[in-house]
Amino acid sequence: MSTSISTRHASHPDDVKQYDTKKLREHFLLENIFEKDQISGVYSTFDRLIVGGIFPSSASLVLDPIDQLKADYFLERREIGIINVGDTATIVVDGTAYSLDKKEALYIGRGAKAVEFYPADSGDALFYFNSAPAHTSYPTKKVGMQDAEKIELGSLETSNHRVVNKLIVNSVLKTCQLQMGLTELKPGSVWNTMPAHVHDRRMEAYFYFDLPEDQVVCHYMGQAQETRHIWMKNRQAVISPAWSVHSGAGTSNYSFIWGMAGENLDYGDMDPAPTSELR
Repeated sequence: MSTSISTRHASHPDDVKQYDTKKLREHFLLENIFEKDQISGVYSTFDRLIVGGIFPSSASLVLDPIDQLKADYFLERREIGIINVGDTATIVVDGTAYSLDKKEALYIGRGAKAVEFYPADSGDALFYFNSAPAHTSYPTKKVGMQDAEKIELGSLETSNHRVVNKLIVNSVLKTCQLQMGLTELKPGSVWNTMPAHVHDRRMEAYFYFDLPEDQVVCHYMGQAQETRHIWMKNRQAVISPAWSVHSGAGTSNYSFIWGMAGENLDYGDMDPAPTSELR
């Protein structure tokens, strides 16, 4: 089997307060996103988001339906966003080829039947993806970094100087509920998404990459008054429930991909958690 998608069930915040490190990691951390010649990931019952990675190495990989969906094909009732975090490689959607350089995105709407991922001509083809349920169909569209809506935030003085690249958002293209983007931290900055916040109407997933192999990120989650943390390495992802803050600090600068699904498409719909109130 070239596809391996496990299920992670939703957790109540009162239960998470009792989790030890091992259990916290088992429920929220995705350690092995990329496995050679595999489509790997997690089906979360938080807003039914699927988070995973696709690593075609010796042959192409087809996006086949999975048991959790009970569908004739993967995108029968879903949309998917894909961001290339490896070397230049190609995705073919219903006969149309899309070449993606590193950090370029591809949105594929509900109803696309044949999706195939090809190895890179040189290096590794690494496709990170988020997929959410969709109520209608929107066109497949490639989004390059030059097409992204960019916001520069933070400062070196507060260690969070960063550029937010909105790639798959409703101000760039039409989607049902999925939103994805890529944030790049400037050298000398280590904090992302600070001050922290929650999305009571949406859940989120973070994928950390471009982090040196000997460096780590401490990802913060949990309720603002009782936070938890998960230490993460390069090319790992974490699930963030709607009731949880999400923020992180690294021992080096890095990039990360954020993906959201849920009630609305308002990027600014968030409830801040001031730094002075975090516990």
